[in-house]
Amino acid sequence: MNEPLAIWQVRNSSNELANLLCERLNAKIYPPDSKNEKSQADRFASVFHSHSRWIMLATTGIAVRFLNGLMQDKNSDPAVVMLDEAARFATSLLGGHEAGANDLAYQVANVVGAVPVISTASEALKPYVLGIGCRKNVSAQAIDAAVSHALSEVTLDQIREIVTIDLKSREPGLIEFCRRKHIPLRILQSKTIASRQWVTQSSNWVQQNIGLDGVCEPCALVASSRGTLIIPKTTLNGVAVAVVEDIDWKSQWQAY
Repeated sequence: MNEPLAIWQVRNSSNELANLLCERLNAKIYPPDSKNEKSQADRFASVFHSHSRWIMLATTGIAVRFLNGLMQDKNSDPAVVMLDEAARFATSLLGGHEAGANDLAYQVANVVGAVPVISTASEALKPYVLGIGCRKNVSAQAIDAAVSHALSEVTLDQIREIVTIDLKSREPGLIEFCRRKHIPLRILQSKTIASRQWVTQSSNWVQQNIGLDGVCEPCALVASSRGTLIIPKTTLNGVAVAVVEDIDWKSQWQAY
């Protein structure tokens, strides 16, 4: 595999989306080519193993058909993330663990504001989402201390993802903390949080500096749509932490 990341674009209508991903993730685009005599599926097959990671701007049906017959071994197949043209869902489709598709799904989702869809059991069964808000340039050590201070019976290996807002997407301390703990960081748009102000107590500082009532609680709640806030906002040295637990799907089904 020569080049690390490629984008397969099925239709010209996704030009803007492909260009954004190309710019932000340093990828190579394979655009539609109506003049080529080969079918798109054949052209995709000819370059599939030339890249270690793929973003397919396609429907699930197209992605599955294109991949049919190309998969060889989970330890050597490229990572494949499927993104619909409306940029709603970034789905880790192939090579979730071994090739890094789960991590790529979060990268894609954070660029376009999509929901990362991870189905590997070790991630999907983790029941907790951790929302974090922090002041500028807070260290990874400070975030670690605040998280440890907030968590009681919950352990970090039960955390599915850490969630914050776009204004904090490049905080070095937060990025480093997530890297050290091997927990994916999910970014939500500030306007998404502004429309869902679910907070137990508003923060004057956050309101004055960010224009929101809070960050950590609504981030965790938005990221876990069927979750319950089990640890309300807890603060320590400029870091705010909240934890939401997913409602078990069986319990939810039985409630009906």
